[in-house]
Amino acid sequence: MNDRDVRRREVRELVGLLLSETGRATGGIHHTHRAISDRVFRGVGLFTRRSATPVKVMHDVITDGVYTAVRAGVDSAGVVGRHVADLPLKASVSQTVAGSAVIAAVNGLIGDELEGRRSPLTEEAVSVRVDGQPVDCTASGAAAAFPEATGTLVVFAHGLMETEHAFRYGEGPHYEQVLAERGFTAAHLRYNTGRRVSVNGRDIAGELDALVRNWPVPVERIVLIGHSMGGLVLRSAAHQADLDGREWVRDVTTTVSLGTPHLGAPLENLAHYASAGLSFFPETSAFGGLLRRRSVGIRDLRGGSLVDEDWVGRDPDALGKAVAAEVPLLPQAKHYFVSATVTRSPQNPIGRVIGDGLVLSPSARGSHKARRIGFDPENGLHLPGAHHFTLLGAPAVTEMLVEWIG
Repeated sequence: MNDRDVRRREVRELVGLLLSETGRATGGIHHTHRAISDRVFRGVGLFTRRSATPVKVMHDVITDGVYTAVRAGVDSAGVVGRHVADLPLKASVSQTVAGSAVIAAVNGLIGDELEGRRSPLTEEAVSVRVDGQPVDCTASGAAAAFPEATGTLVVFAHGLMETEHAFRYGEGPHYEQVLAERGFTAAHLRYNTGRRVSVNGRDIAGELDALVRNWPVPVERIVLIGHSMGGLVLRSAAHQADLDGREWVRDVTTTVSLGTPHLGAPLENLAHYASAGLSFFPETSAFGGLLRRRSVGIRDLRGGSLVDEDWVGRDPDALGKAVAAEVPLLPQAKHYFVSATVTRSPQNPIGRVIGDGLVLSPSARGSHKARRIGFDPENGLHLPGAHHFTLLGAPAVTEMLVEWIG
């Protein structure tokens, strides 16, 4: 399939998805409208008895007709869009910075659902990328993609709803550039963040196995660097590769996690309980249903799940404590972490509650009263007055990467 055909398929899928989601939202608004109006008319009926019935009937007929017509129109437009939409782009959407960011956001939200219906947006669930282009992890493909390959390989994994371009955050020099000056060759992963962390980890383990086996020169050392969810998928990949006896994991000497929710993320916990509460009332059930549509990748952030056993056979909406098996760190490697708080002091009450905006410091450090991942407290860096995405390009992190990886 040529680039033009890929572009058309991706554009048409995005347009169709936008319109179908608009139609779904219209249905949710309709449901909420009717739930509220029904409650109002029931209250009025307590005082007027049946005299309000004709008004309610007329209201319901008009309301249902309008919403049905709007949704039918939007759904029809979505069908047409999936057949004729196109944009005058020179490359496919997934190979541009802006386009890949849009696809990454969509996949982060509902990527598991899209993969289930074989959407064009999820055809490459896991891939190695160079300048936005997928790498064929064969001997010839790796040689073409990495003409100046060295024996020291650093693998970057982005976070939720991100792509490899996220590591260009900030003015630079970027982590990849600084490490390249010290003889490291960077390989970036791109993966569908809406999938299970363990599923992505298994596929990444296989992808890295092929890449390392076909690397242009003998691999002497591998460093794994993950931002946010990326730290979890790399831990999962290393763990599963170790269990499967894959050779590449023996060469891992260092791992670095940047704002990774090793012990879970508070926003996912909030969404988990909020979806249950909102689903209880007819007036808010549409919002509860919307929250429950969040991808299984997002759900895995609740406890920092890494393996299949954390979710197989379990009700994802069940209330209670998050399940997350204790997965050991690679014994032969050194493990480093970076945490942040939006406040200058990590002890500030706001900083303790908000963390870096998405991840709390104890979770990024992998240590609190109930759980300890196993990081050496001395092998960490804390950034005060920083947010979650600062960790993608902070000069202080750059300095520590040079010291840690050297």
